[in-house]
Amino acid sequence: MGLFDIFSKKDKPEGKKKVASDREVARFAKLIATKMSQNYDRQEAIEELGKVATADSAAALLKRFDWSMDPSITDQEEKQSAMNGIVSAGEAALEPIRRYCKRAESLTWPLKTLRAIVPEDQYVDEVLGILDLFDTEYVRNAEPKVQLLKILEDFPSTEVREAVEPFLTDAGEPVRFAAVTTCFAVNEPEALPAMIAALEEEESLRVKNRIAQGLAERGWPVPEELRETCKQSLPPDFRLDGERVRRTG
Repeated sequence: MGLFDIFSKKDKPEGKKKVASDREVARFAKLIATKMSQNYDRQEAIEELGKVATADSAAALLKRFDWSMDPSITDQEEKQSAMNGIVSAGEAALEPIRRYCKRAESLTWPLKTLRAIVPEDQYVDEVLGILDLFDTEYVRNAEPKVQLLKILEDFPSTEVREAVEPFLTDAGEPVRFAAVTTCFAVNEPEALPAMIAALEEEESLRVKNRIAQGLAERGWPVPEELRETCKQSLPPDFRLDGERVRRTG
């Protein structure tokens, strides 16, 4: 080994992890947070934060999911790069993702990122934990709750049903519709009392029809103490025939 090689090795130690100061992370986060920054600067910031791989860098990268730009292919590429950088932080990124989901306008990318970090059997627990951050009160943007409920359709279990049932009476009609659909996807007859209670209170014909249609398709027997309520609450195209809901005609 020559003298140059020795000094080169000292100057450039192998395997050294990227370390960024709080000021650098804040500067990169500011570039990522707006489409007004130059594309090259923003892409460089995403790349550098991906090398840091900490909770703080993950939180900064999540800001790229806040907005979209044209052309859409560039937008998708940047978001994918941001996602890869967050995933590189591993479990350190979980808490920043949870906090982000509470305030985000859309959960498409953060949930996709979450799924790339945790094992499949842990993913549903994470989604349920995020859903638990939301209540059933009115919100201007109901899309995050709707997205969470739709994802849970693919994970039928008693735990999912019990978590979703409160949203049958959410203040938002799209949320109620999604909750009904998810409860039927779980396919547990134990959901029937909550369904009929929701049917009684429901004002949206679309949601009432979705409940009645699901009850008719499942053929769940309605307990005697709930039959009168069910009968009085069904929409026009449905009737209670004995202990089961049927479509008329």
